[in-house]
Amino acid sequence: MRGEKNRLRKDTTEELEIPEPFKKNVKGMPEKIFNLRQKLYIKAKREPGFRFYALYDRIYRTDVIQEAWRQVGKNGGGPGVDGVSIQKIRSTAESEKEFLEEIQESLRKKSYAPEAVKRVHIPKANGKYRPLGIPTVRDRVVQTATLLILEPIFEADFLESSYGFRPGKSAHHAIKELQKSIKEGRNEVYDADLQSYFDTIPHEKLMACVEKKISDSSVLRLIRNWLKAIVVEQDNDGKKQYQRSSKGTPQGGVISPLLANLYLHYFDKIMQKGPCQWANAKMIRYADDFVVVARYIGKPIIDTIETFVEGRMALAINRDKTSIKDLRTPRTAVDFLGYTFRYDKDQRGRPHRYLNVAPSKKSLQRARDRIREMTGPSQCFKPLPELIKDLNLYLRGWSEYFQLGHPYKAKKQINTFTRERLVRHLRRRSQRPFRPPEGVKFYEHINTQGLIYI
Repeated sequence: MRGEKNRLRKDTTEELEIPEPFKKNVKGMPEKIFNLRQKLYIKAKREPGFRFYALYDRIYRTDVIQEAWRQVGKNGGGPGVDGVSIQKIRSTAESEKEFLEEIQESLRKKSYAPEAVKRVHIPKANGKYRPLGIPTVRDRVVQTATLLILEPIFEADFLESSYGFRPGKSAHHAIKELQKSIKEGRNEVYDADLQSYFDTIPHEKLMACVEKKISDSSVLRLIRNWLKAIVVEQDNDGKKQYQRSSKGTPQGGVISPLLANLYLHYFDKIMQKGPCQWANAKMIRYADDFVVVARYIGKPIIDTIETFVEGRMALAINRDKTSIKDLRTPRTAVDFLGYTFRYDKDQRGRPHRYLNVAPSKKSLQRARDRIREMTGPSQCFKPLPELIKDLNLYLRGWSEYFQLGHPYKAKKQINTFTRERLVRHLRRRSQRPFRPPEGVKFYEHINTQGLIYI
């Protein structure tokens, strides 16, 4: 009888569609942690209504804490309000050991309390600033340990329409899905923008979403404490300001992307059961950036989106940045995740148009701005080989992201711009203008120094 039960259990497991990140240990985690995550995923997938009630002791397991520390160290990042950096903790084997033991003991005794979050503002492409919350290294380790345990449980529920900050998924997957959907005839696009999404998620509504899967009170307390953590920032006079909010999960927190995805998961479900069924629509979402495509975006689809998002979810849609576009209209384009989607005339003069997917104007401008910064007056004292190494690193990353669709023209523009900027940079490096070796042109000299073409 026992053998029969084991065989049935094995057969049921094999029938489940387990995604790659939970089928194979692609990230090189310790085997015990990977197996635990796989079991949690299978349990959540097999029993969608099950609420997990005994998770807290797994979070402070020695191997989980050590793996969380490894990931935090790998991701890097600056210190939080306490000024303690990753490098300082790693300065000696003893300090690293004490650091991890203190975390484990505080979690075991349930005396752990998160410290304040340091808020900084990073510039956006439109000239505005995005608030970024930086937890202390200690809090990042605890959040990562919690993420290791909770992620597979929620991942078992998440839908295919969600691509952002998920294991085994990327922006490229979202872009390819949008490209495929448009080619299938869904040429009308609801291009949405959620206003300050990460800063406006209502805590009580978010916790209600968490509690649908998690009933462990100690884990719930951890999450509530992170959501309610004091935020510290300096004003223009250098004075520190302290505030606590009933909304938002700070961008920069390790656990924030999972919580943000979880809250919008219920919007994904409404769309899946609604417009995706009766209007053959498709929703493609990358974190809080999403588009809905259909053959026709009519009032029923718009009402479904806006009523649920602004009513049930208590979020705000930025009307100035939200629009409905018909790609069948000449010169109409949609920007999504740095790419532009539009129909252009056939380049060989044939009587049809093709779907052109290429880097957007904003992406090109951001690239020029970054290259201009890297070759500006402040870099005049940087050795040329080092400067070219930094440029190559940036160009490779940019080229790798913008490899989909038809990026040739955009990459050609970036190549030309980079060389023009580098020539200007060389000419201003000293009071006497730089000259390449006799008989060698500037571009030839730059190429001999190793500047790549993308």
